[in-house]
Amino acid sequence: MTTISLIGAGGKMGMRLSKNLLSSDYQVNHVEISEVGRQNLKEQLGVEAISPDDQTAALENSDVVILAVPDTLIGKIGTQVCEHLKAGTMVVVLDAAAPFAGHLPKREDLTYFVTHPCHPVIFNKELNNDALNDHFGGLHAKQSVVSTLLQGPNSAWDLGEDIARTIYAPIKNSYRVTLHQMAMLEPGLSETVCATLLTAMRQAMDEVVAEGVPYDCARDFLLGHMNILSAVIFDEIEGQFSDACNKAIDNGLGKLLYPDWKKVFNKDELAHSIQLIT
Repeated sequence: MTTISLIGAGGKMGMRLSKNLLSSDYQVNHVEISEVGRQNLKEQLGVEAISPDDQTAALENSDVVILAVPDTLIGKIGTQVCEHLKAGTMVVVLDAAAPFAGHLPKREDLTYFVTHPCHPVIFNKELNNDALNDHFGGLHAKQSVVSTLLQGPNSAWDLGEDIARTIYAPIKNSYRVTLHQMAMLEPGLSETVCATLLTAMRQAMDEVVAEGVPYDCARDFLLGHMNILSAVIFDEIEGQFSDACNKAIDNGLGKLLYPDWKKVFNKDELAHSIQLIT
């Protein structure tokens, strides 16, 4: 049986992973130093976190260690953890930022696996309400996952992917990418581009509301158009925009975006963004 030590098991992300790992075939050591996190594990999942005195022994006997901790702490906690790991241990990181910034310890005898969820797509066709309302994923709605084997033998991929499928279940698709490609996806595509443009859309809606349009009216109008426009733009349905809409898009692109905005995907720009994050 493969033994996993989950670091930060009682945190926000750690609790999600702990819940899914309970129904797996993995032997799990729930490692949590905060009293609040340990209490969360016990009260919400019925899980006893291993005692501080047993944590070093747990790490030494682990086959896999998952770092469910904030990006800003990966370097510090990763260094402390890796001091106790035997050669061949797999370290799983849940975001590309810290590995891309070079914050993982220099241990050539360890396997580094990076994995991140895509979250359920907005075109969710699952019929039950639990799935429809699972926007984050990892509970009821299917989501895809992207992963990279950053360091270690190629034979380690199957184990890493199975862990990714387990902690982010239920899974739609599993994709293998490079670390650079994962950084292009996040923070590049998902945060620098998508979250920024969505924030601008919310600010635009607020501007309309400030001019007297009722909030519910503006929200229904915007989200409704997001639905049909997204369905056409992202190939969910066959369709095309009217000439008037295409002209409005051309006019809007010239006013809202710099001509060279796609430079956010350049390696230097990604490195700058990740430096801010980590």
